[in-house]
Amino acid sequence: MSTKAEHYDVIRKPIITEKSTMASENGAVVFEVDIAANKPQIKEAVESLFGVKVKAVNTTITKGKVKRFKGMLGRRKNVKKAYVTLVEGNTIDVTTGL
Repeated sequence: MSTKAEHYDVIRKPIITEKSTMASENGAVVFEVDIAANKPQIKEAVESLFGVKVKAVNTTITKGKVKRFKGMLGRRKNVKKAYVTLVEGNTIDVTTGL
């Protein structure tokens, strides 16, 4: 059985942007998750940490951009986002924190 510490390793932080706010109107919440996490792990982590029922999980990987850091070329890390759709009647308030 998974422990709570492992669930915090899967889900890093909620993402609050204009697009994620529009998704929350349809019962979805957006999280930054571990790059190696799969959909069943994300579903189990959200259900156990927040006490809600998850209907679906969609994931996307945003590739890191090449940027300049103090004149040197550097690269941002790749980020995996999970769009978690909740069952009707379930909500998560991401503005209060865990």
